[in-house]
Amino acid sequence: MAYVKVCACAHLVRSEFPMPLVSDTSESSTKAKTSWSVRSTLKLFTSLPRNVWLLLLFTTGKGFQLSIAALTLNYYVHSLGYQPDYIGVFSAMPAIGAFLGAIPIGMLADRIGRKPVLLLTAFLSPLFLALCGLVTSAPLLLAVNLIQGLVSTAYWVTNLPLLTENTKEGQRVGVLAMNSFLLLGIGALGNLLGGAIPEYVASIMHVSAGSTMPLRWGVFVAALFTFVFGLPLWLLKETRHTRSIGEESIAPLGAEALVKLEEKERWPVWLYLKLLLPDLVFTMGEGAVVALIQLYFVLRFQLLPGTLGLIFTFSGLAGGVFSLTAPLFVKRWSKLRLVTSVQYLSAPLMLLIGFSPTLSLAIVGEYARSFMRTLIEPVYAAFAMEQVSDKQRATLAGFYSVTWSIGFSVGPTIAGWLQSSINLSASFAFGAFCLLLAPSLLLAFFGKRHQA
Repeated sequence: MAYVKVCACAHLVRSEFPMPLVSDTSESSTKAKTSWSVRSTLKLFTSLPRNVWLLLLFTTGKGFQLSIAALTLNYYVHSLGYQPDYIGVFSAMPAIGAFLGAIPIGMLADRIGRKPVLLLTAFLSPLFLALCGLVTSAPLLLAVNLIQGLVSTAYWVTNLPLLTENTKEGQRVGVLAMNSFLLLGIGALGNLLGGAIPEYVASIMHVSAGSTMPLRWGVFVAALFTFVFGLPLWLLKETRHTRSIGEESIAPLGAEALVKLEEKERWPVWLYLKLLLPDLVFTMGEGAVVALIQLYFVLRFQLLPGTLGLIFTFSGLAGGVFSLTAPLFVKRWSKLRLVTSVQYLSAPLMLLIGFSPTLSLAIVGEYARSFMRTLIEPVYAAFAMEQVSDKQRATLAGFYSVTWSIGFSVGPTIAGWLQSSINLSASFAFGAFCLLLAPSLLLAFFGKRHQA
């Protein structure tokens, strides 16, 4: 999903829309329920272990890094004289790096522990991001951005399993929603810095904010956030892996039961394909738009970094806040219907952005698209995790990292070619098509089962 694969396990919910609820006859009963809901929510977050807070803190820094880099990095490459077709390939490099590194890094984390791997990415990711802001030749830019994506994938491989291990089942949806809020909402405040830093440096140097040196400093600050917020990870305590509850409960039953368990835990290949194919199509559509959307606003409406930063700060912050409402929507509607409905509605919004005659209308479309995307981040992941057993969830999460990598490498590459060969709006038409196809596939694969 978008920039991040949020993985969770939660109870299955009813797939049909619930019948209208009968209003309470007692007003005091309603107030009591509301008060209980608030107290239980507060208790959920105050009872979280220290590991979770350290991980959420690093996620906040990661969110700042992503938003500042998204605003300044492609703009920096454009300031060097490169065109959208090259920038599309450049934007695909981190996803290709993640594709190459996801499985080996996951295996490394299983061998030496997740904490050392997370610490490595907290150091190496900002190092190579800073190098992106130093090199200028086309081959070096591609190579360094590829390595930056490879080392950054360690965050996606380790953060979510660590959050899952350190939370109880009833806490996970709320914690994942908070993780999305910090990454996409609070982290979106980085757009303000991403716009303000080049403007400030430009005022000192008496040059345009869209020139190379001011934008280079924006990339440096993005790298600094990941490094500083990664320092508290030294306090993280590695969780010991134990046998699952299923194994412990069935072991006393003898060898025959264990054989049945092993047969049951074999890879459900067809199920994996049904889950991953729609996500691959979705990420291709998102990648075609999200990876180049800041550059699109620059080329289409001739915006400078300061204005661009304001637009995407409010977009990300409002979307992040809206993501916190995900548990409320899940209580009323099924995950499948919520995800597919939002994807269908997002398709015309992409067309609205891409073909908008005015900046204000394009901003409205981007804000609405951001709201919907962040809403279904934890919901989509929870739905997928519920389809497989406990033992298969980590494997499925790894494959989701692969589909994200492919989608965000193929999508921006196609988008860059469309923008250079046809026009700037063509990439949004491709993204809209993908967002119509993805929910159609989900409904074809899972609709009948969840309506039964």
